[in-house]
Formats: sequence, C-alpha cells, structure tokens
Amino acid sequence: MAVDTDVSTGIRAALAVRLKRDVSAIQLKDDLRNDLGLDSLDMIELLFKIEEVFDLEIPNEDLVKIATVGDVIDYVERRLAAKAAAPRRPPAPAPKPARASIPTPVTAPQPARASLPAPAPAASTAPAPAPSGRRSPAGGKAAPERAAAKKKP
Repeated sequence: MAVDTDVSTGIRAALAVRLKRDVSAIQLKDDLRNDLGLDSLDMIELLFKIEEVFDLEIPNEDLVKIATVGDVIDYVERRLAAKAAAPRRPPAPAPKPARASIPTPVTAPQPARASLPAPAPAASTAPAPAPSGRRSPAGGKAAPERAAAKKKP
C-alpha cells in the first residue's frame, strides 16, 4: 500500500478532521483505539463517513478486522478494487409513470326494482280548454263555448 494514494490521503484527512490533529501526525501504524483514542461510536462514525465518501457498504462484521489506520486503508482499497472488477449490470429501466386517474366512487348496491306499469292518466269530466283564438277540433266550437252549451237545456 502506498501512502500517497487518494484513498490513503482521504482517510487520513478524515481522521485528522475528526481528531482535530494535523494529517502528518496520523501514521499508518497508529492503532485507532489505543493511539488515536477512537471509541466505538467514533469508529462507527468514521466508517459511515468512509462509506459515504467512497460509495461502499461496510458490514458490521468487518469492524473487528480493522485496528490500525493502515488496516482501514487496505480494507477500503481492496473493496474498491473488487467493486471495480465486478461486472457491471445495465441499469434497470425506469418505471413508467403512473397515469392519473379519477377514482370511481364506491356505492352500495341498489336493490332490484320491479318493473311497474305507468299510472293511467286521471279521467277528467271537463274537456281541457283550448288556447284562445283557436278552434277545438270537436264541433268547431271553442272549448269554453261548448261547455257552456252543454249546461243549457
């Protein structure tokens, strides 16, 4: 492992910022817990930062394998090399956007209706009056005149 790789420089710089130290004070042989004073929360935060910067996922089981600054750098470089060597899958097609639809209201089922005959019109004793100025087809008289004629004996 070369000390001047981008991975090495990035990790040492992140540690320097976290620990508020000069980058040159952080050596590859430094133990993260004993020499640099990182506790378990600091280790997790450091690994989250590494995952973010290098676009990696570091499983919790791998934490026990990392003890020194050099171990962190070796681990990240190996993971990046494996990631670069892995065959790339074409990106999945983007899902089609859903069409906007108007929701159909849900109604309760209606009871079946029996078909009933239409009511018969009410019988009328007097003929309906015709509009003024018009002649009724019955007898050539207007309806009021005819009604008056029926009443006279």
